Amino acid sequence: MTLTETMTSRERVLAALNGQPVDRTPVANPTNVASVDLMDLVDAPFPDACRDPELAARLAATGYTELGFDSVMPYFTIIQESSALGCDMQWEDKDNWPTVRMQQPIWKDSRDVRIPSGFLEHRDNITITKSIEILRQELGNDVAIIGKTMGPWTLAYHVFGVENFLLMTVDDPAEVMRILHKLKEISVLFGEAQIAAGVDALTFPDHATGDLVSGEYYRRFLQDIHTEMVEALPVPLILHICGATLDRMPYIAETGMASFHFDSKNDPQKAMDAVDGKIGLVGNINNPTTLYARGPAEVREEVFKCLDAGVQMIAPECAIPLATKLENLIAIPDAVKEWHETHAN
Repeated sequence: MTLTETMTSRERVLAALNGQPVDRTPVANPTNVASVDLMDLVDAPFPDACRDPELAARLAATGYTELGFDSVMPYFTIIQESSALGCDMQWEDKDNWPTVRMQQPIWKDSRDVRIPSGFLEHRDNITITKSIEILRQELGNDVAIIGKTMGPWTLAYHVFGVENFLLMTVDDPAEVMRILHKLKEISVLFGEAQIAAGVDALTFPDHATGDLVSGEYYRRFLQDIHTEMVEALPVPLILHICGATLDRMPYIAETGMASFHFDSKNDPQKAMDAVDGKIGLVGNINNPTTLYARGPAEVREEVFKCLDAGVQMIAPECAIPLATKLENLIAIPDAVKEWHETHAN
């Protein structure tokens, strides 16, 4: 049976994020699907596409125009805010991710945390807001535009250094809470700017990853802050945390976030069971093995596994490897449509 689509991509994504019926499961990219092949296709290479609004919009649009995803994401890195805060940056070439050089953290304790004047006007932040405006103008309401604002845990890694900050969680947890409550204001400020620019939803990456912190740490340090973010940012929020996160999914499900973008280290059915219908899930097609190194048949198998479990939006588990083949990315929406055709009543 041929699948009949009755919704636009934007309508489909927003319905899924709001727990409403959809004509088919949307295919989203809450982090991003930029690749070297797409950069070459539209002449928008890294690092320029991370720092120029028109190039960022051009590259982001390919997720919809070339791959057939239901959303676009113009914030490719996780370091735009950190650059604007004054971190030392390594912008790399087009086949490598820009990173924060963490050898020399810019801050030592909560007294140092501040928002610099001109933060939103910094080149690397205005690239995001301006690219959102361009995408809204060029794509109208056909596709969902998802922005991204880093959570306070991620920002803390960048400005204090990962090791320093994690040691602080043991040695001085009260200081950690002071830091997180100050940093969350940056998350809100940049999120509000993207909402004003026209996003439909925001990804909220906060890298309290399974390999570095426990589920109990999540409950202790972040659950309440993430709950506050839902009140502070009036669009659907998609929380993103990498790694094995089944141990914190019941806590995440209580935050009020619209959805949780989860890693392939978590079985889709076990993840659905862990959240118990209290939050939507987005995921979780494997990046380094399946999308990067295998082919469309293996992609299809993983997509079907997610859909069989009831995952509400299908997406790569995180930002894809930059050398990912386009055929594997196109296989994601193709597999979603095939599954719905075979499961049509």
